[in-house]
Amino acid sequence: MTRRVRRKVAKKGKDDAVSLSYLEIEVEDLGLERNGDVDWTSLPDDTVIQLFSCLNYRDRASLSSTCKTWRVLGASQCLWSSLDLRAHKFDTATATSLASRCVYLQKLRFRGAESADAIIHLQAKNLREISGDYCRKITDATLSVIVARHEALESLQLGPDFCERITGDAIKAIALCCPKLKKLRLSGIKDVYADAINALAKHCPTLVDIGFLDCLNVDEAALENVSSVRFLSVAGTSNMKWDVVSHLWHKLPKLIGLDVSRTDIGSAAISRLLSSSLSLKVLCALNCPVLEEETSISTTKTNGKLLLALFSDIFRELSSLFAETSNKGRNMFLDWRCSKNKDKNLNEIMTWLEWILSHTLLRTAESNPQGLDNFWLKQGAALLLSLMQSSQEDVQERAATGLATFVVIDDENASIDRGRAEAVMRDGGIRLLLNLAKSWHEGLQSEAAKALANLSVNANVAKAVAEEGGINILAALARSMNRLVAEEAAGGLWNLSVGEEHKAAIAEAGGVKALVDLIFKWSSGGDGVLERAAGALANLAADDKCSMEVSIAGGVHALVMLARNCKFEGVQEQAARALANLASHGDSNSNNAAVGQEAGALEALVQLTRSPHEGVR
Repeated sequence: MTRRVRRKVAKKGKDDAVSLSYLEIEVEDLGLERNGDVDWTSLPDDTVIQLFSCLNYRDRASLSSTCKTWRVLGASQCLWSSLDLRAHKFDTATATSLASRCVYLQKLRFRGAESADAIIHLQAKNLREISGDYCRKITDATLSVIVARHEALESLQLGPDFCERITGDAIKAIALCCPKLKKLRLSGIKDVYADAINALAKHCPTLVDIGFLDCLNVDEAALENVSSVRFLSVAGTSNMKWDVVSHLWHKLPKLIGLDVSRTDIGSAAISRLLSSSLSLKVLCALNCPVLEEETSISTTKTNGKLLLALFSDIFRELSSLFAETSNKGRNMFLDWRCSKNKDKNLNEIMTWLEWILSHTLLRTAESNPQGLDNFWLKQGAALLLSLMQSSQEDVQERAATGLATFVVIDDENASIDRGRAEAVMRDGGIRLLLNLAKSWHEGLQSEAAKALANLSVNANVAKAVAEEGGINILAALARSMNRLVAEEAAGGLWNLSVGEEHKAAIAEAGGVKALVDLIFKWSSGGDGVLERAAGALANLAADDKCSMEVSIAGGVHALVMLARNCKFEGVQEQAARALANLASHGDSNSNNAAVGQEAGALEALVQLTRSPHEGVR
């Protein structure tokens, strides 16, 4: 054979980071036999490592257990420079077992207070980035211990949920322990007092990115002392003295980007900041009600500075950052990512804008204020879709969650805004979400599946999801070992199964068996996934052929088990509905007899008729 193929290989570049390049090799080099079979044990090491890098942690562990050689390759330093533990139970025992592989760990994402307590047991002294969410129960003591053990830390982000038990004392500890800190973003701190901010100014000379988001009190005057800051966000922070801000912050010598979104800032402070600051280039003030009522500010432009607000054309405004302005009004985020721009300052600004816009758009979607329909239809949906294509994984996740959230009108009745849903579909959002759902990153899978599930309440979007191959993707995700991924995928199948035209396709994709298996897999401690799985099976059971699939897959036993044992009303209601639909086909199939013959079925159904919940009865 002489055919040449191009394959990706991993190679070390700066800072021992692994980058991708292409190497031409002969087909024979892969150990191919004449009959086309591959001897996997003869693959080059760099090819195996590249294969490992495309898998989630669970699959990497499984692959590593196949032979000694792959066990060694599976422990390669480049595969353990970054660790996302949010989807896994992470406690002291788990951390201790991982410690030997985390000597060179540089980036860590975690979820919850228990995970935070276990971080020090990883013994990853070279950690440079820590990002955590669900941080409401994390205390000053825990955070202080973490930063004391990781003096090389350059980035610390906690949020977007509120850090209710963290105070300024922990911020002082961060400043004292982490002199190399470059980025600090904290959400929901009650009081960021002057001593804490002054400690950052004194001990962190390279601190360029600060975010005090959704805080109750931040000392405005002290922030003037952090002369190194280039990007500053106080989005959602209340009790700000804007007169003090406008007279002091313009003196910050390096401030390039300022985010005051979701605050009560007015036009006077905005105008003074824009006119007085010599370094400021971008001021983001999205969803600021006081500002938006003062329409005169909408025409304000000072010395080429950029003001991003709900009343501005954001894509058009962003184009002014670029020397080439012929594409004014186009999606500048996409153009920037595709360009070979070497302007470091511009790249920093655009990267920061992606982060703060994704945060503000999600927060705005969650609060769902009145009067934003026009913004969402004309700009918001397009912005979220653009941010979904970011190279920053947390930006991608928030954008997908934003899409899942901004279309919902009424959670209880599963009502979504038709115009917003179809705006997502019109701008190519379905394909983007499906591509995200195929990522190996389980966080992206979960949020993309959630968005697809919510959007599929709309019949036109559901049809588009099915036509784009979404049913096969969701059925595959429903088999995930990650409960959050499986739950959102089951929700997607539930909404898609409302349409008669999709039922057969779900069955053909193996969706019925996947849903039944979910009930057995998460029979305890998974009310959300159980309700969604039972709801989808109930819809499928209304179809004669699909009802037989449900029965063959063991669905009768699974549903009866839920009716007998689960105490959650939503699960009870969907299980009862599924059993009713299975038994409704009369003589067309044997499912009515199968339900009656299942041990405990009739007793469970009789018991449910006495439920205080009307839907269950």
